[in-house]
Amino acid sequence: MEAACDSFIRYLATERGLSEAYQLSVRQSLDALAAWLKLKEVALKDIGTDELAAFLSQRKKEGLGASSLRITTVHLKIFFRWLAMKGKLEMDPAEPLLAPRADLHLPETLHAKELVQMLDSIDPSLPLGRRDLAILELFYSSGLRLSELCQLRLEMVDFEGGFLRITGKGNKTRVVRVGTKAREALNDYLNNERPSLVSKKTSSHIFLSVRGTQLSPDRVRQIVKERAKMAGIDQNVYPHLLRHSFATHLLEGGADLRVIQELLGHADISTTQIYTHVDRQRLKNIHKTFHPRG
Repeated sequence: MEAACDSFIRYLATERGLSEAYQLSVRQSLDALAAWLKLKEVALKDIGTDELAAFLSQRKKEGLGASSLRITTVHLKIFFRWLAMKGKLEMDPAEPLLAPRADLHLPETLHAKELVQMLDSIDPSLPLGRRDLAILELFYSSGLRLSELCQLRLEMVDFEGGFLRITGKGNKTRVVRVGTKAREALNDYLNNERPSLVSKKTSSHIFLSVRGTQLSPDRVRQIVKERAKMAGIDQNVYPHLLRHSFATHLLEGGADLRVIQELLGHADISTTQIYTHVDRQRLKNIHKTFHPRG
């Protein structure tokens, strides 16, 4: 089992070109399976669908949620499909497995008024005010992931057209729009504050620390939380909350779901459809509040 896992991870890395994070996720699933098989004294060649189903059932009893079980099932299916393709197993025992439906967790969002309150509370004339305002404006204007914002470089910005060329999950590139307010904040930061942060070790990353280095994801999370607290917002505010708010407010404004999918960089429209549930819940609440027989 260990040798097969090692070979499969190498295949994911060299032939499929999948990220280290994905390789680690698969490795964790397969290590859990290997430990279970060792406990049950079952060899790799003797694994059947019943054994895999029993393993998944055990993981569920251990507290693994539906989303994590779904991911584990996918990992098992691609692993055993590869083993069968390589002739290491006569048949694919994972083929009949059905992945459980993921739990539907509606994303948290901020009300548009709260977002305006947070953005308006930042004074650009104060130290790092221009940088922090540009960060928050970009999150809300373009729906960027935290990693995408941290990796932004000067050469990725079309200042004249008002676009960003983003490399997101799976190394897929997409073009996203930068709104007027975000463009103004970004230009102000680049012209009037970033030059003072530049040091000898500075790269072309847009958002810099006081030491002139690229801002880390942890630091950006901290900036977002600090700015929300300073604006008097009690809700837990984090970068992905701004991304959710970006998508939800677009949908509420009448944007097409396919357009939102493209702007967010979702590979599958089903991922974007979560926002339709948010909008339906909003309509339900409005009806309940204002309709005489709601």
